[in-house]
Amino acid sequence: MRIFQFKQESGKKIIKFDSNFVMSRITQTHKEAHIGCMHLDKDGVIGYHQAMVPQLLLIVSGEGWVRGKANEYIKVHCGEAVLWDKHEWHETKTATGLMAIVIESEELDTSSLMPL
Repeated sequence: MRIFQFKQESGKKIIKFDSNFVMSRITQTHKEAHIGCMHLDKDGVIGYHQAMVPQLLLIVSGEGWVRGKANEYIKVHCGEAVLWDKHEWHETKTATGLMAIVIESEELDTSSLMPL
């Protein structure tokens, strides 16, 4: 399990085309990808299971706890991303609720994300 951030501070200012915003790159893939949004209410949990393919979880609101194969929970907040490798056991839980985007693909390039 690796944890990254995609907060505004880790992004790049874009001014091309008279724009004014910050872009935090997430991933690039040349293979099929599944992208979804997970909504966990108070005391929500995504139970302990194996990732069928590499999986990137992007916390977009709220906070929670994640763990990989080690039985150690790590707190995650909005603007942070968690990457689990193929076949890695993992779990996500929250006491207060969280919303996350999940990207699953055989090929996830996280080289543009900033390590936490």
